[in-house]
Amino acid sequence: MKKILLFPVFLMLFVTISKAQHFPFPQHTDYHTHIKPNQFTQDQLDDQVRAFYDQWKAKYLINGCEDDQYYVFFDSGNTVTVSEAMGYGMMIVPLMAGYDPDARMYFNGLYRYYKAHPSHIMPHLMAWKQITGCVNADGPDSASDGDIDIAFGLLLAHAQWGSQGSINYFHEAQLIINDIMGNTPAEGDINQDYYTVKLGDWVRSGHFMKGTRTSDFITDHFRAFACAVKDSSWNLVVDECYALVDSMQTHYSPETGLLPDFIDQVDAQPAPADPGFLEGEHDGDYYYNACRDPWRLANDYLIFGDERAGNAVLKIAQWFYQSTGGSVNNIHAGYHLDGTHIYAWDDNSFTAPLAVGAMLDTTHQEWLNKLYNKIRAYPINSGGYYDNTLKLLAMITLTGNYWVPPCDILNGTAMNAAKPHEKKFQIIYNNLSGKIALKKSADLLKKEGFISVYDLSGHLFFEQHLDRSQVQDLDFNHDVSGIFLISVHDREGNILGTEKIVR
Repeated sequence: MKKILLFPVFLMLFVTISKAQHFPFPQHTDYHTHIKPNQFTQDQLDDQVRAFYDQWKAKYLINGCEDDQYYVFFDSGNTVTVSEAMGYGMMIVPLMAGYDPDARMYFNGLYRYYKAHPSHIMPHLMAWKQITGCVNADGPDSASDGDIDIAFGLLLAHAQWGSQGSINYFHEAQLIINDIMGNTPAEGDINQDYYTVKLGDWVRSGHFMKGTRTSDFITDHFRAFACAVKDSSWNLVVDECYALVDSMQTHYSPETGLLPDFIDQVDAQPAPADPGFLEGEHDGDYYYNACRDPWRLANDYLIFGDERAGNAVLKIAQWFYQSTGGSVNNIHAGYHLDGTHIYAWDDNSFTAPLAVGAMLDTTHQEWLNKLYNKIRAYPINSGGYYDNTLKLLAMITLTGNYWVPPCDILNGTAMNAAKPHEKKFQIIYNNLSGKIALKKSADLLKKEGFISVYDLSGHLFFEQHLDRSQVQDLDFNHDVSGIFLISVHDREGNILGTEKIVR
């Protein structure tokens, strides 16, 4: 028997604008098939994220450069921050809103820092590096991963707080998303000849146009971008990312599933980049860029259920379990694609993303528990900005608290949702017939409009017009199960109310 649970709009997802946030931490997102660490209760897992967030914020979230600005401290040499770090911070802070009462203040400060350091090529992208004195260094152009995460952070902020305040998060997100895509293959961070992710907006011609970085395959963000700017080209970027992942795992790492930091020759026969392609001798290895891949790709599977992501991550996760004999102490920092390790030591930069990937391997619960214990036990002062930040991001997903704004929010209208005391309808489920219906308020009976039903991937499941009946049956396929968002719109498309159903 299918179970039906109905969640009114005022309980969690679509609270009124007057509230502090719409998606308060903890969220306990309903991921696709997975396991979580089960040696702790959910409350304990949430508390562990809160505690490490407090440590991370105290060490890395810095009020500086200008009084109203914040940045994420890079913690290395004379570098103040990089766009990668800013992107991480602009995701973390809205994900922790609801626990952190100052989250919006921090986010706005991070936003102002980002805006103060634009790329000199595409004005809404970020110059990738600042050094002592808060000045741009090593070329004031962009790095794709920073741009992508900053844009996604703005979408999270829009979903979390709405865009009616001093900063129009949604509009700013659209500006950066459009600059990431660009209008030609030479512009922005996407090569529209192949729909591959470029290394940054500085790549405008030459052999780098045929290269990409696997850790920039941030496919769950791209799906959100497609909704936010109504551009299906982003779906082509998703498809190309998975085509390249499959090519690498089929031809270069059939036993391990490991992905290289960089791929070259995307236009012909994609191959791991040669040593010295961009950063160093390990550019074609599973190194300090690709170590993030299990986390990035697993997020897409957990939220959207794309089997291409699930299969790719499982190959990596299962190989690690087998090659280490189930011992977390046998995980090393860096690997050649054949599985030979590069260094003898370990590093949370590798272990934390791998733990997220292990959530998809439902047959090895004890292994996941060990991975989680290991990354938690590593003291913050024993690591640097990179591994500690990846640890926090991994813990957010591992505890069930990662989410992507639903597509109907990203059409710019969902923040107009009805207030609880103005509730326009309720969902009725008939156990005998299996039908789902809308019972309308007297006010709603007078309105013209339509009903939309989305699944959590943002796909429009169906639409139908409002009729004049007090109880209106929905054209819902009785055999379809899942989580759906049911919204009622007026004639202009403004949302009058939304409810979530689990069917």
